[in-house]
Amino acid sequence: MKKLISVLLALVMVLALAACGQSAAPAASSSQPAAEEKADAPADAAPAEESSGDEVHIGIITGSVSQSEDDRRGAEAFQAMYGEDMVKLAIYPDNFTEELETTIQTIVNMSDDPQMKAIIVNQAVPGTTEAFRQIKERRPDILCIAGESHEDLPEIGSAADLVCNNDFVARGYLIIRTAHELGCDTFVHISFPRHMSYETMSRRVAIMKAACEEFGMSFVLETAPDPTTDVGVAGAQAYILEKVPEWVEKYGKNAAYFCTNDAHTEPLLKQLLEYGGYFIEADLPSPTMGYPGALGIDLTAEAGDYAKILAKVEEAIVEKGGEGRFGTWAYSYGYTVSAGLAQHALNVINGESELLDIDDISKAYEVFSPGAAWNGSNYTNAETGVKADNTFLVYQDTYIMGNPGHYMGSTSVEVPEEYFTVK
Repeated sequence: MKKLISVLLALVMVLALAACGQSAAPAASSSQPAAEEKADAPADAAPAEESSGDEVHIGIITGSVSQSEDDRRGAEAFQAMYGEDMVKLAIYPDNFTEELETTIQTIVNMSDDPQMKAIIVNQAVPGTTEAFRQIKERRPDILCIAGESHEDLPEIGSAADLVCNNDFVARGYLIIRTAHELGCDTFVHISFPRHMSYETMSRRVAIMKAACEEFGMSFVLETAPDPTTDVGVAGAQAYILEKVPEWVEKYGKNAAYFCTNDAHTEPLLKQLLEYGGYFIEADLPSPTMGYPGALGIDLTAEAGDYAKILAKVEEAIVEKGGEGRFGTWAYSYGYTVSAGLAQHALNVINGESELLDIDDISKAYEVFSPGAAWNGSNYTNAETGVKADNTFLVYQDTYIMGNPGHYMGSTSVEVPEEYFTVK
């Protein structure tokens, strides 16, 4: 009898528990998917948390490897340093002049990311100003930073939080001064109408011409095809290959050459090494700008190590008889701008730097160009004489390969004040 009573009591308890379980089931079912997700996570994983909105994402937009390899490699280096989750990359079209809307949209799309805190465009091709304006309308919290603007600096400065260009004013004078010091008697400037419509480049031409007059040198303008037109990069490069021998014969072997387009640089270097002439530095200087292709050298093993890259390029220059005639910046300008401006943005976001402090900008650049001397100043509007608070012009010392002394000391030369208002 006692056993029977015990069994009956046990059955009553089981039925009661089952009833409780059934009544609780609907409430528990809403959390079931979350329980399944947790089960799939590694045993040692930290508990998942909802986004706090404090994550920092930084976007970098550059040209393609075929148009501006160093710009792209700098962006990739910054991404490699901080990770793909934090650093987002994009590429604007090669034919950006014909695909303006695509260029604008590529930049604006970065602001769709709710964690995006800064967007850097290098080079800031036409359309960047409009893109920044659209971004500011929808996301005023995002820092918009332009590196090497193709648009007029006062215009892009009205939309960007910060603009950093190569110092076309100081360099316009210093490149000619360096050519003169190396014994050049003629300076040949190669470009095309689109570039000459940019205020930065047209002012630099005027400064170069004025500096040639000061140093008793002849100044020559030559025109070459625009690679963004129907001729493309291949057609533009073929033109340079064909014309350089004629130019050397016409202007002599003591002429220095300068081109405003990256795609023109490699064939120009190749032919100058073959036929004679000087090359002080590229429009956007780097030991990887044109030199590897012109010299036929592979820098894969040295990738990212600019001390080794420069040494290998210099050795090849000397072997081909170019000692004392070819120059560059020791560290790539395009590489440094992409990575350096992104680093500066991160420093500002983290409260470690001031956005419009040239020393803080230089500090960020130096992370990617250790040991290189930089100089710069605020951009001065030639029309008004007013200096822009958010626009800076920067430059690195010139390095002449195989030349005793190597560095020309350009960053310590005081550029005469009158050149800052030449137009």
